[in-house]
Amino acid sequence: MNIDKQALREAAEKAGKDKWQAKKINGDFYVIRSGSYIKQCGITSFQPIAEIDHKPVRDFVAMVNPATTLALLDENLQLQREKDAIEAVALALRDDMRQAREQLAAAEKRNAELERSETQLIDERDNAESALNDAYKAVMGQAPEWSNWFSFENAIDEIELACELWRNQTDDVIQFRQRIAELEAREVTLPPTFWYEHDDLSRDVPVLDKRLVKKAIRAAGIGVKGE
Repeated sequence: MNIDKQALREAAEKAGKDKWQAKKINGDFYVIRSGSYIKQCGITSFQPIAEIDHKPVRDFVAMVNPATTLALLDENLQLQREKDAIEAVALALRDDMRQAREQLAAAEKRNAELERSETQLIDERDNAESALNDAYKAVMGQAPEWSNWFSFENAIDEIELACELWRNQTDDVIQFRQRIAELEAREVTLPPTFWYEHDDLSRDVPVLDKRLVKKAIRAAGIGVKGE
């Protein structure tokens, strides 16, 4: 039912601000102006709305009928249901927004942690690269060419190989030193038997027996070339 609410409002305003009431009088029901019922000295007086000779009141009574009232009530009920539905949606949206804000805050916190972790990893990588440079230079005698390597693993393998070679060379040097020390520690005891011969300057020169000298050298573990 299509109700002209503005026309209904204007009719109500023109009818005045009287309050009406339903009242049973002398066995009959009347709609009277509120406060008009008076019973005094056996005389009853009241003002029925239907008897009010005022056009705005009659127009309003004609407009406000049961059908109009039911339509207004139904419309109000529908509006209330729509309002309740909107409020329910608003509450759900509020909960969703609160959850979304919490998720956003957690994501921002996680993002900040990842950024700090990334910065830390970069610093650790730079420190590792610097230490690797120093180690490589200490072993190889020159700075590494990072552009020729695919990863730190290649550099570490290269350094380990160089260190292994260096350890082998060091072991050889140690063995050589031990051998030299052993050779230096050897002593050859010359034979006490010798004689003097004259040289070109008529000097007496002590001469050892060659056979006894060779024997003494061989006794010290030294080979004699030319034998």
